[in-house]
Amino acid sequence: MARGKIIVGSRDSKLAVAQSRLIMNQIAEAHPEIQLELVTMKTTGDLILDKRLDKIGGKGLFVKELDKALMEGRIDISVHSLKDLPMEISQELPLVAFSKRENPLDVLVYPEGAQSANEELPLGTSSLRRELQVKELYPDWKVESVRGNLQTRLSKLDSGQYGSIILAYAGISRLGLEKRISRVFTADEIIPPAGQGIIAVQGRKGEDYSFLDCLNDKSSEICAKTERAFVSYLDGGCSSPIGAFAEISGDEILIRGLYYNEDTKQYHKGKISGKTGDGENLAVELAKQLKDGK
Repeated sequence: MARGKIIVGSRDSKLAVAQSRLIMNQIAEAHPEIQLELVTMKTTGDLILDKRLDKIGGKGLFVKELDKALMEGRIDISVHSLKDLPMEISQELPLVAFSKRENPLDVLVYPEGAQSANEELPLGTSSLRRELQVKELYPDWKVESVRGNLQTRLSKLDSGQYGSIILAYAGISRLGLEKRISRVFTADEIIPPAGQGIIAVQGRKGEDYSFLDCLNDKSSEICAKTERAFVSYLDGGCSSPIGAFAEISGDEILIRGLYYNEDTKQYHKGKISGKTGDGENLAVELAKQLKDGK
């Protein structure tokens, strides 16, 4: 990898490009001597829009084309929403930086211009994790799957296919669409997926990525590894109905988790707290408790 020029790989959605530009701007500010080039590509996950992700192989479908380009040296780093990355990461393609975390919570979005949701129309969501939790809040509202990138889902909402949809605050914010948010769910109402709000940078084993020190956020890195430890223990891919959210306050960490039992179709929520340095061990302990139904 030539340090004078870095080729950045990204999915070609508007949100993915915006996130890649955020990373590139931070690198450029700290390292004006580095030339940066953005390469975008459409992934398998972007092409299959008529099925929920857990039915078609999970969110690994969003990364395999970028992984291939990284392995072949066609790009030097790839930029992802951390929540879209599988739990199993190749040792040849390590995660080398974690951005400062945007608001990690989920939000409810009404149709453009609407002051309330039409509950005669379905509530749209792209994940079983959200569906399970939102049914506690709106038990009588019919929930249906909505796929596509953020703009596609908003278009489906605004065209009258849904009464409201649930999205991630981070994606809405990074596209400057905060005015579309009608309700922000608390982490107790809807536990986010592991890594939501964090942008992850993936690289190649053996390369020097010290130039990324300018954007790596230590708190994000700790929370990311803690949340992913919870999911990994439960053998959950990033499309599994499992939620994990860690918050750091001083030297203390609070971890919320949601575990779904595929056999019984039941789910359990819980919390655990302790010293930040014990985050990953605490996450595994919480996962064990929830798996045992405690």
